[in-house]
Amino acid sequence: MEDILFDASRLVSRTERTAPTGVDRVCLAYAEWLMSRQDVRMVPVRSKHDQLVAVDGTWFRQCVKTLRKRWTGEFFNRPLTEAERRLFEALNADRPGPVSVLGSPPAPVDRNAPRRMRVWKQFFRSRRMPEIPPGRRYFNVGHTSLNTPEILNSLSANGIERIVLLHDLIPITHPEFCRPGDGEKHRIRVLTALKHASRILVNSNYTASELKAFADREGIAAPPIDAIHLGLEPIFLDRPGNATPRPYFVHVGTIEARKNLAFLLTIWRRLQERMGEDAPQLVLVGRYGWENEAVLDHLQRSPNLRGLVHQAANLPDASLAALMKNAQAVLAPSSVEGFDLPAVEACALGVPLIASDIPAHRELVPDAELIDPLDGLGWLAALERATRSRPISPHFVAPTWDRHFADVAARIGLNS
Repeated sequence: MEDILFDASRLVSRTERTAPTGVDRVCLAYAEWLMSRQDVRMVPVRSKHDQLVAVDGTWFRQCVKTLRKRWTGEFFNRPLTEAERRLFEALNADRPGPVSVLGSPPAPVDRNAPRRMRVWKQFFRSRRMPEIPPGRRYFNVGHTSLNTPEILNSLSANGIERIVLLHDLIPITHPEFCRPGDGEKHRIRVLTALKHASRILVNSNYTASELKAFADREGIAAPPIDAIHLGLEPIFLDRPGNATPRPYFVHVGTIEARKNLAFLLTIWRRLQERMGEDAPQLVLVGRYGWENEAVLDHLQRSPNLRGLVHQAANLPDASLAALMKNAQAVLAPSSVEGFDLPAVEACALGVPLIASDIPAHRELVPDAELIDPLDGLGWLAALERATRSRPISPHFVAPTWDRHFADVAARIGLNS
């Protein structure tokens, strides 16, 4: 049996989160994959002061199971909140409502959370071990533990293969869409991986090309780089949906500048001016992120969007999949993506997709309707057509986690 070190730093930091990001989903999928293998003993580790320390294995396995239940299961087996109920009522109404529905608020604050967090921190202090257990391979799939080369160097000195998954280079290539300072932080992480990892996994050929171009600019001989598309949760592979009385569209993703949502809301105002009561509804599903003021201004101050545009967060996968399946189309107008998971999920569900004409979308969802992210008239015409007649969804072969991990195992020489 082979010992594999798994960097659990990101999942350990997510123990209170009620809904995952895309990177969180990947970390959870990798942890479950390694836990499920009969020929592997997964050894969870985390970074502390630029060193790896071991996390108690029994506790971490329970943590993974808890996160799976919380993110896709029992946490959401609850009555709808008032805001969620109004959202679904609005989507099924024959006419626009009198007020805007800003979907589900953050989960109620748990007053015991600070105390539990202190308990967890004490748990980690009391359970961590001074020496890292031996292993042949180390997996880092969450952009963690890469701020300095010390960790990868120490693993290399012990003959341990270092496998790092990089999700994108957006903070480096498009810093205008990120928080100040994030570009330099990510540059350090990517440089660390390029110089000290044995192998780098990426989620798309586009990300691979960006990484290779960055390495060339920096004069670095990159390690092997493998582009392997990510898998989908099984619930996004179930297809049938039901039509609603009034057509609506869905966007899924963090509400931030690179998602191009201020542009989309400008289009929606024009749709309302042209179509009146026949204008479609729009649901924005996602947390608020960086540079979202323009979106908030539209939502809070535009009378044309009142009762027409809704926002929701922390939806369970089952509700999100149902919301997407019943839509006229899923929209993905992003300016840049490394791997656009909601766009792939939409195509897997058989839902029409209208997306920006960018490299990641041309690679991942080439048969979707692709429009330049700055072409306002093109988007306006496509949305008006899709409102009056639901587009036909093209054939799509959905990527699966089984296929992803079989490919990973083959690339690193791990028995399938």
